[in-house]
Amino acid sequence: MTRTSGSLPRIVSVGTAVPSASYTQEELLSVFGITDPRIRSVFLNSAIERRHLTLPPRGPDGTPRTETQGDLLRKHSSSGLVIGREAIEACLKRLDADPDEVAFLCCVSSTGLLTPGFSALLIRDMGLRPSCGRLDVVGMGCNAGLNALAAVTGWASAHPGRLALVVSIEVCSAAYVFDGTMRTSVVNSLFGDGAAAAAVVAQAPGHGASACSQPPYSGEGPAVLGYASRIIPEAIEAMRYDWDEDHGRFSFFLDPEIPYVVGAHVEETVSRLLGDVGLHRSDIVHWLVHSGGKKVIDAVRVNLGLTRHDLRHTLSVLRDYGNLSSGAFLFSFRQLWEEGTVRPGDHGVMMTMGPGSTIETALLRW
Repeated sequence: MTRTSGSLPRIVSVGTAVPSASYTQEELLSVFGITDPRIRSVFLNSAIERRHLTLPPRGPDGTPRTETQGDLLRKHSSSGLVIGREAIEACLKRLDADPDEVAFLCCVSSTGLLTPGFSALLIRDMGLRPSCGRLDVVGMGCNAGLNALAAVTGWASAHPGRLALVVSIEVCSAAYVFDGTMRTSVVNSLFGDGAAAAAVVAQAPGHGASACSQPPYSGEGPAVLGYASRIIPEAIEAMRYDWDEDHGRFSFFLDPEIPYVVGAHVEETVSRLLGDVGLHRSDIVHWLVHSGGKKVIDAVRVNLGLTRHDLRHTLSVLRDYGNLSSGAFLFSFRQLWEEGTVRPGDHGVMMTMGPGSTIETALLRW
């Protein structure tokens, strides 16, 4: 779906947040006493240098205590509310907007379950207006940030001049199993905690500040022209988060073939996104790809004919934060914004990948 006329939604601000504690891969191996050379190799060859995590408290012997599923759900809630609020505050500060100006809030998370969800809790804690529309996107995985952005841009297009937020809140340290196997070690070597918020406004022609109760929002952010999706049903089991009866908690699984599955379908998805408006890959100046892992990024790069410079923000986010799940692409977007290299008329592509298996894309124009 690509918009060619009418009220174009625009991303006018972005903000991110992470827990205060961060750890190198070497520090994590030491904290958990991991000596198996195979597992150490997974951690140390991940292209990740540091991750922000909320680790369990230490027991009497100095090692991290074993957390129950209840402990993990409480961590998801408490840490998630902190970083979610900080990401929203950073986003609104960049825009010089107040919380009570937010008319729609969509929260995304895959690292726990809350009812009522993050949207209701943040409205209460941050003093957003009680009439604020809200949506919680739960359990869709790493691709979900773009699924949520599609919902938010759709809402913004239907409500010109009103401020909408999409907020990804992923406490990945509340979603793990530690049993020393390669399956769980791959997951535990990869993910980090983080939240990211993006503000979206659509300003239709002829709709100035007098046409709505909100002030006009301006910024240097891009218009979102459209989206293209691709689900790969035959790989539906390749990425999943389900109950592990042996450990009494939820456990995430990643099939080793995922990079090749994504790589085999990414070109068709991007070509469809660009073909709707007559663009080619050579017309795209900025690539904001989910930091899903070293092999996944390499698969995208090779199959789309991109350079490491094209994916510099994706690689930088992976290096400094690990895989942040649904919000990772917005961390890359924030880095691009702050880099100051974007020019009017530039086109960009956002891309996320996750369970389904799914590829989501969005087309931007500055």
